[in-house]
Amino acid sequence: MSKKGIILMNLGSPDSTLVKDVKRYLDEFLMDERVIDYPYLFRALLVKGIIVPFRSPKSAKAYQSVWTKEGSPLMVISEQLRSAVQERVSEPVVLAMRYGNPTPKAAYDQLLKMDPDIDEVVLVPLYPHYAMSSYETAVEYAKEIYREEKYTFRLTIIPPYYREEEYLNALAESLKPYLEQEYDHLLFSFHGVPERHIRKGDTTRCHCLKVENCCEKDSPAHAFCYSHQCKKTIQLVAEKLDLPEEKYSVSFQSRLGREEWLKPYTAKRLEELPKEGIKKLLVACPAFVSDCLETLEEIAVEGKETFMHAGGESFTMIPCLNTHPAWVGTIVNYASLTY
Repeated sequence: MSKKGIILMNLGSPDSTLVKDVKRYLDEFLMDERVIDYPYLFRALLVKGIIVPFRSPKSAKAYQSVWTKEGSPLMVISEQLRSAVQERVSEPVVLAMRYGNPTPKAAYDQLLKMDPDIDEVVLVPLYPHYAMSSYETAVEYAKEIYREEKYTFRLTIIPPYYREEEYLNALAESLKPYLEQEYDHLLFSFHGVPERHIRKGDTTRCHCLKVENCCEKDSPAHAFCYSHQCKKTIQLVAEKLDLPEEKYSVSFQSRLGREEWLKPYTAKRLEELPKEGIKKLLVACPAFVSDCLETLEEIAVEGKETFMHAGGESFTMIPCLNTHPAWVGTIVNYASLTY
């Protein structure tokens, strides 16, 4: 029998809300060539000379507004998820983060300390959709450390599950209670990415953002297309929930810089929706499986303020999957599969 260990891998968080810790975290995050994919010297000048020095104090204040006594929401929820999964499986389960702590090396070493005879590690990226700046960078970093340290166990990686039945059922179940209240519209706000990333990830070099309605037309490019995968998730979830097309829409948040990102932009839609007669709004953020700065501050605070100031009457942010029982069960089942 194979002796297995499980790693749940998420994005990460600063160690504290101190500006120095936020600065260190943003530097690691934004210097990742899969996040800002400019040549190194230009990226270093942009990140270290402009973005990080000016953004760190503002980001530190934002983190302070959502930080809990146990730590950052993302880290706290990720640990709660790990614990919930551990209760359901006999194999050891640990956390790893793409940026900050715990690192993939720390996770690998922790598993081996817990059981030196482990011969397979199952990595479960907590990213349902494939994007260069999320799923890809996390997986490639974990693989890089695995190779460098010459671990002898087999590394098994769970592929994107944006259209897998169990994930879709879990997402639908998490949304259902909120659909019982009176509402005008449900906005699915995904983390945005530059359009350049979408074109760069197009394996055909002739489909993404080049063909009309490219996300809806079959193409091998969809295996690596974040835009298609986000929209496919929502199409399938809407079918499960019997949502009429006019009752929901998709937008993209967290734009950085001036270049074109995936549209429509969430911030702009929150300004426009009240003028379109949508006064009671629900917002869900399916790109994230754990609530974090982008959901708790950017959407629940800033987004709500934008919507209400534009004439909205009620605004409800639906929590991420977090530790929903159906989501815990989904991870347990994924970790037990062999790919």
